[in-house]
Amino acid sequence: MYAIIETKGRQFKVAPGDVILADKMALEPGDSVTIDRVLLLSGDDGNLRVGNPTVAGARATATVVEHGRGKKIIVFRFKAKSNYRRKTGHRQDFTKLRIDEIVG
Repeated sequence: MYAIIETKGRQFKVAPGDVILADKMALEPGDSVTIDRVLLLSGDDGNLRVGNPTVAGARATATVVEHGRGKKIIVFRFKAKSNYRRKTGHRQDFTKLRIDEIVG
């Protein structure tokens, strides 16, 4: 069984037991969160339910594992012939979620 869920504008293909890195949420590690935006749901029997835009009555429950920051990316801005160069870095905050169950 797997599902495609949406949280904070990003979509993830998840199955029970999967760990995903979602955008930072205001929850403590160990807290449980219910995600109601299930866009697609596939059962064990191969039955596929596609939402319009979401599957009615479907939800996924997850547990917050930890918070963290992603890998640093370098942002370099450059304009030719004008001696303009700016180098900055960015690290995105994330919340690690473990999918406990998917209810259809």
